[in-house]
Amino acid sequence: FLGAGGGNDIQWCFSQVKGAVDDDVAEADIISTVEFNHSGELLATGDKGGRVVIFQQEQENKTQSHSRGEYNVYSTFQSHEPEFDYLKSLEIEEKINKIRWLPQKNAAQFLLSTNDKTIKLWKISERDKRPEGYNLKEEDGRYRDPTTVTTLRVSSSQSLKADFSSSSPSPWLWEKLPLHILNFFFDYETYLSADDLRINLWHLEITDRSFNIVDIKPANMEELTEVITAAEFHPHHCNVFVYSSSKGTIRLCDMRASALCDRHSKLFEEPEDPSNRSFFSEIISSISDVKFSHSGRYMMTRDYLSVKIWDLNMENRPVETYQVHEYLRSKLCSLYENDCIFDKFECCWNGSDRQVEFLIVMTGSYNNFFRMFDRNTKRDITLEASRENNKPRTVLKPRKVCASGKRKKDEISVDSLDFNKKILHTAWHPKENIIAVATTNNLYIFQDKMN
Repeated sequence: FLGAGGGNDIQWCFSQVKGAVDDDVAEADIISTVEFNHSGELLATGDKGGRVVIFQQEQENKTQSHSRGEYNVYSTFQSHEPEFDYLKSLEIEEKINKIRWLPQKNAAQFLLSTNDKTIKLWKISERDKRPEGYNLKEEDGRYRDPTTVTTLRVSSSQSLKADFSSSSPSPWLWEKLPLHILNFFFDYETYLSADDLRINLWHLEITDRSFNIVDIKPANMEELTEVITAAEFHPHHCNVFVYSSSKGTIRLCDMRASALCDRHSKLFEEPEDPSNRSFFSEIISSISDVKFSHSGRYMMTRDYLSVKIWDLNMENRPVETYQVHEYLRSKLCSLYENDCIFDKFECCWNGSDRQVEFLIVMTGSYNNFFRMFDRNTKRDITLEASRENNKPRTVLKPRKVCASGKRKKDEISVDSLDFNKKILHTAWHPKENIIAVATTNNLYIFQDKMN
């Protein structure tokens, strides 16, 4: 369907689905974040119940092309618990907002997880193997009477389960507004966190203080006109980061200019089309996600209706705009009434976007649809995460939405879309064509069809 052209198009097929089949989904089971580690061997999800579930790619399947996309549960642990702020009379929910992996340096893996208040660094390691089947020892370590030993046993070793622990003496505490952004420098020693009004810079070894690098809080809160919605560091320049706002602007800041980046170096903003001006214009222009390309030359932003690609050397308009579900523009009133218009969709690049001729972006939509756009061929496709196509290696069929007029047999009417089924969180394997998309409480894994 999508690819570099010349006969190298990708056909996506079903690999796995994780999660219970149940129409009555518990709030705590709703997936709130999805993230591959740097090798793609591990895949982590966080949910509204404060749990982190880690899936591992099966070792024996890595060499089998048809089963590369098979991941099994590695382990599950409770990352955050619900709390109550008695000073503010405010409940702090356990929902995992973000997960970020650190590159693996030894046998252990490390990841950061955060809810609205607390950032935790977790160390994930396997305990040493334990020998079993001694000849002269009981299982509890006591020595046996030699006269009772009548047979020779060959001892064996048993691997113990993965061990999870918080590696820091105390977690990072954020006492301000709810945290919703977490992003690493490329040195993986420092990282930023952000809430609606501030961005802070942290070091992994220092848990009791951070540096405030952006503060947009006005002296009078009644004068507040925008909030921070997303932020990310440049993949190659440690002094550069960007953050987006609810007004649809992206600010690029250079920390060499000043300690507090209250003045941006660049402002990326597209002039609004007067013909599309409406009551909902400011709401749908709010940016829900921003991602740098691996090369660092471009960045991708997601607003409610579209994905935009920006060249860092051109501030006045994006170089590319892809309409995700433009057919919903006529439905904005009803989407506002049911609060769907405030949904925060994420976006991601394909894992091998360093290859200039092969750049694909992916993002989610409603009705469990997700969209892919090929920057090279300018083609796009709509696919569906559905249990109806749950046979391994079943090729996904493109879906089409009919906005008006007579509907064709293979199309679905815009009036038939289920807005309770939505794909907000997506992730792409860093090295292979394997993708993970979250639909409420289910995690779908798809891979390219290998002949």
